[in-house]
Amino acid sequence: MSAVVQLPRGRRAAFVQAERRIALLGTGVVGSAFVARCERLRLAGVPVPGFAWLANSRAVVEGGADPLRALAGLGDAPRRGGAWAAWVEATGLRRGDVLVDATASDVVAGWHSEWLARGVHVVTANKLGAGAALARAQAIREAAEASGARYGDAATVGAGLPLLRSIRALVAGGDRVLAIEGLLSGSLAWLFDGDPGNRPFSARVREARALGYTEPDPRIDLSGEDVRRKLLILARAAGIALEEEAVQVESLVPAALAGAAADAVEPLLGTLDAPMAARFAAARSAGTRLRFVGRLEGGRATVGLRALSAAHPLCAGGGTDNIVAITSCRYDRQPLLIRGPGAGAGVTAAALLDDVLSIPRGPLSTR
Repeated sequence: MSAVVQLPRGRRAAFVQAERRIALLGTGVVGSAFVARCERLRLAGVPVPGFAWLANSRAVVEGGADPLRALAGLGDAPRRGGAWAAWVEATGLRRGDVLVDATASDVVAGWHSEWLARGVHVVTANKLGAGAALARAQAIREAAEASGARYGDAATVGAGLPLLRSIRALVAGGDRVLAIEGLLSGSLAWLFDGDPGNRPFSARVREARALGYTEPDPRIDLSGEDVRRKLLILARAAGIALEEEAVQVESLVPAALAGAAADAVEPLLGTLDAPMAARFAAARSAGTRLRFVGRLEGGRATVGLRALSAAHPLCAGGGTDNIVAITSCRYDRQPLLIRGPGAGAGVTAAALLDDVLSIPRGPLSTR
């Protein structure tokens, strides 16, 4: 809603449009890349909204005229207690502002629908909004529809590849999605690209983490949980109301590693080596390749490691490529294939900013 300014009699009242602002939650690898990309595009003349503030789990600072300096100053900012949501409440986001969620926080994701209901646009790389409980995903959709605020989620699957956009366009055009199958994790695609031979699998995991391909806790990737969330997001975009527990997941994480505290993960990564060496040896003997696949068909959803022939479309990529095959009534004989880089801070940050810039300009509240 716009604030109306009362002008002297005889003059037409004018609508005052407040300047849209960005508030960033999460200043890790992706969040930092997002700030840097905003500044590069702003210097190139792109009208990127300014930053109201930036926050991580410990502190919050005003964005000001130099958000890169503000980002660097977060380490010296006074530590603040309380939950993420309480900080957001205290900063006075107004209708039309954009909350960018670059966290992996369940608490933050739980507030997405509340912010949308207030007319605050939400742009997110956090999969725990639309990729967690079905009730939460439905609340997000309903809040956005009711308020008119945008929910930008392109960065949640495929690091901005046109996966969600394509699925939604098919459904909006009257098509029906019959199956979705693909490599949905850039980190797992990279880990299974080729045959690591005699190199320990744990060494590959450490390298993927150092490159920023995996989550800070690589068990989230190796457990299949990350792929499960992405498959849920795609299914729900296709109009399939899939519950979390409906997805059958094969975890690659041994029991000892799965039950370890966060600070004990590193020394236990070696427990991956023997079982994974056996899987690679079996695939090599059969002339197949290992790929970690998410699949949805006929209401049945599965996530896990599959041995595929070299000619299979999901073996065509390399590196961190995501490859997704979408079968629909329109694409029934030959699926629609979408392929491209599915991991990395740069492409994820670009997807976030694309969603921010795609929000139409409109009357904003000055309250």
